[in-house]
Amino acid sequence: MNKVKNILFVGVGGQGIILASKILVSGLINSGYDVKMSEVHGMAQRGGSVTTQVRYGDKVYSPIIGKGSADVIVAFEKMEALRWIEYLSPGGKLIVNDYKIPSATVLSEKEKYPENVIENIKSNIKNTTVIKAAEKAKELGNIKSQNMIMLGVLLKTLQLPNVNWGKIISENVKKQFVSINMKSVKIGMDV
Repeated sequence: MNKVKNILFVGVGGQGIILASKILVSGLINSGYDVKMSEVHGMAQRGGSVTTQVRYGDKVYSPIIGKGSADVIVAFEKMEALRWIEYLSPGGKLIVNDYKIPSATVLSEKEKYPENVIENIKSNIKNTTVIKAAEKAKELGNIKSQNMIMLGVLLKTLQLPNVNWGKIISENVKKQFVSINMKSVKIGMDV
């Protein structure tokens, strides 16, 4: 692989974005890629934006993804997809969770949550996969597993066949959550 791949994870604090990114990074490193990761927590404890940038390839010199250069954006919350869409490269793929978490400014009525977010995204970005990860996670019995469902959709997109994701997950999550996380990744890969 000569080209560096750029993956941007975006969402709201508490959605498990950093864990999903770290699992991806572990799998990529185990596959022999040079990997760089940058994370921004913002006001994560207060429901603010959280992003992680993952770049991998034969040789990566910087963890930072510039505007218009993300090969894939994984948006764990739909308004965050809108906020970061300018980072998607032409022909890039957007994976978006059809899930709404009102920000502090929306809750305080200083801002209004945009209407028709998914429709607007799909009309502007042709290569979009929309998933109701929260609903699927609730069916599994744990709303917090939506991050692993989103990761599963990404893994299917990246097509990394030589990675033992079960092993990577078991090395990165507490023992009692390994099973549900593995089931969640499989659901995402089956989308």
